[in-house]
Amino acid sequence: MQAVSTLLLLLPTALAATAPTFKAPSAGPLVASPNYVGTSNSTLPKPTIVPGKHFDRFIQIWIENTDYASAASTAAFSDLAKQGIALNSYYAVTHPSQPNYLAAAGGDFWGLSDDNLYNIPSNISTIVDLLEEKNISWVSYQESMPTDGYAGFNFTSNNYLNSSAPPYTYYVRKHNPTIIYDSVAEVPSRAALHRNFNDFAADVNASALPQWVFITPNLVNDAHDTTIDFAGQWVDYFLLPLLNDTRFNDNKTLILLTFDETETYTVNNQIYSLLLGGAVPENLRGTTDNTYYTHYSSLSTVENNWSLGSLGRGDTNKTLNNVYSVVASTTGYVNNNITGAAIPFTNATGTIPGPLNAELYVPFTAPDVNAVGAGGGKVFVAPSLNVNFTAAAAPAPVNLTALGQTVPAAGPINGTSSGSGSAPAPTASGKSGAMRVEVAAAGILAALVGTAALFL
Repeated sequence: MQAVSTLLLLLPTALAATAPTFKAPSAGPLVASPNYVGTSNSTLPKPTIVPGKHFDRFIQIWIENTDYASAASTAAFSDLAKQGIALNSYYAVTHPSQPNYLAAAGGDFWGLSDDNLYNIPSNISTIVDLLEEKNISWVSYQESMPTDGYAGFNFTSNNYLNSSAPPYTYYVRKHNPTIIYDSVAEVPSRAALHRNFNDFAADVNASALPQWVFITPNLVNDAHDTTIDFAGQWVDYFLLPLLNDTRFNDNKTLILLTFDETETYTVNNQIYSLLLGGAVPENLRGTTDNTYYTHYSSLSTVENNWSLGSLGRGDTNKTLNNVYSVVASTTGYVNNNITGAAIPFTNATGTIPGPLNAELYVPFTAPDVNAVGAGGGKVFVAPSLNVNFTAAAAPAPVNLTALGQTVPAAGPINGTSSGSGSAPAPTASGKSGAMRVEVAAAGILAALVGTAALFL
């Protein structure tokens, strides 16, 4: 243990002494490479285009853990802003990373305040349910993921940045939001739509890019294990050439480049975000939009554009779900005008009760089925959902840790088969939960050691 402590003390010095150097993982974003790990599993079929009111394709690209000012002052991002709309009042919804990704896919982060392994129960809906109701194609592209539909916690592969260093953990499940939901992961046809970057190259080259696209770079290219300048070099390598390729970006494509959260937890969670693509009118390129947005806005904007139903969660919260103004101006949607001191603080972590919060545990509850989202459609209700088990019907939050119990990884909507809302049966002195935390802690240590090995 003393050796581990010594290593942890030395790591910051070692990392500071050797700046990471960006190395392109491939000859180009549309060129297959063994650095992307898995080979392409052929291509997706060319999608049948479902026309939207403002855009026909929506692409999200997420970068990691950076304060607004740091990203805004980085050349790659400030230069990109000249080609699009800078969203100057965009906020993450909590800390750390994983709950923000969950929120963008499911409209809630379920009280989560860690990056451990979870499986959201199969009767909890996501954006996938809303898209498929309208036959809108979708896909998640994950850099350095080994195989289509991979549901593992992480994946370690050859270290392409330093061939003399040990293998490196480039891929993590926590940045792949839809696979964390069992309603997606347990349906083979849906799971298969989680594809790696060799698949991405094949799909774009075949003009087969779906209409809703979520893209996550690996842990070095997204700035998680490196720096914002490193991520900026990746943006120059990956995104800049694709902006000029009509198979990726045509005149009906809207691209959101955003961050999961701020690096600093003591400030409000303002993140740098840009809207790019052919769906941004020429007269708005190089401009700023000061409307208040959150990660729920990516849901409500998509719902508004395609007149979808909603999830009845954060995507219908009138404070948090503003639609991007460039889209709202086309559809006639009216946003709120929250500014300044009225903007809520969303930098807290672990303070929101939920089914993934061991200290403020409440079971999964039904969404607000009477909510009206920006798309105007009905709230999606899974067939096995107990719609009577609402937030009002749920018991007061309890501290499972104090009771020697652990958060269940998955289960019926309320953690029981009866719908009573009681807490799950305790595990053997909470050991399974403790072991999960210990494994996660070991993974953090391994990541730190691996980061050092990357650059030394």
